[in-house]
Amino acid sequence: MNPYRFYQDAYQTELDTQVVRLEGNRLVLTDTIFYPHGGGQPGDSGELIIGDQRIAITDTRYSQDRSAIEHFLDEAACEGLGLSEGDRVTITLNWVRRHRHMRMHSCLHLLCHLIKDPVTGGNVGTDLSRAEFDLSEPLDKAELEARLNATIAEGALVSTEWLPESILDEQPELVRTMSVQPPRGHGAIRMVRVEGLDYQPCGGTHVNNIAEIGKVRIPSIKSKGKQNKRINIELVD
Repeated sequence: MNPYRFYQDAYQTELDTQVVRLEGNRLVLTDTIFYPHGGGQPGDSGELIIGDQRIAITDTRYSQDRSAIEHFLDEAACEGLGLSEGDRVTITLNWVRRHRHMRMHSCLHLLCHLIKDPVTGGNVGTDLSRAEFDLSEPLDKAELEARLNATIAEGALVSTEWLPESILDEQPELVRTMSVQPPRGHGAIRMVRVEGLDYQPCGGTHVNNIAEIGKVRIPSIKSKGKQNKRINIELVD
């Protein structure tokens, strides 16, 4: 099971933690609530608080060897910062941005419920998200948008669990995305369940209930090949 706090509670917005190291503008902490870029979802941003000093965290990513999560600090503010291993600091999340990512990511999973064709790609954004499908039949944009909003309005609980990696060999149909396979080698796979609607491997952050997504809009469905279609999603508010 992944120990990071953002997997334990995606709604936690502040954390007191300790410094592991600071290399250039890349800060590693003993624990974090910041989600690192991956799986089509952007890395979180927010602030590092040291006493009465606030320093912008502009991005969050895994280290090159994926052994640690690095928080990218504002470079100018790093000069003379002098953080050492064991120093206590506080980090606060840009919650408005993260929550939009959570709503968007859960909404993309609902598209996987409404469209049974293979998923060829996807990306979570603050203002615009997308999912791509290898469609077997044409889609009506207005009808799909109406079905999506009706599904959201009905609500459904979202939960996660960790299962042995072997589940992917036993049930390969669980993996909906053709272009990206869940990472292996850690012993366990994180599964996200939208009760009664969708169940698939996913490392992103999600809302607790799809009703929290709110109303959405499909501004366009674009062709990205003979059958490959890109469905763009916007949050109405």
